[in-house]
Amino acid sequence: MGPIVITQLATGLSVLAGAVLVKSVMDQKPMAGPFPRCPTCNGTGRVTCFCSRWSDGDVGCRRCSGSGRASCSNCGGTGTGTPVPVQISVRPPNRPF
Repeated sequence: MGPIVITQLATGLSVLAGAVLVKSVMDQKPMAGPFPRCPTCNGTGRVTCFCSRWSDGDVGCRRCSGSGRASCSNCGGTGTGTPVPVQISVRPPNRPF
């Protein structure tokens, strides 16, 4: 074996080892980070689109762009079960003099 073949073999093995390492980390901690997974989409951010649920075999609509999978409405496609914080301001009512 020449030095080029050994280099290619070493590169391939290191890529494979890296992929195994990333997969093991992803299995332990999902991409959602420190937040819990969305219970509706299980952390994927995508759910089955209505057009594939109610169609007669054809799949595709504007909502899913023909993929049959649409953004999760519960988490907004983030995959996390944590709601987005919203600040609500309330002004006191105007009182007549």
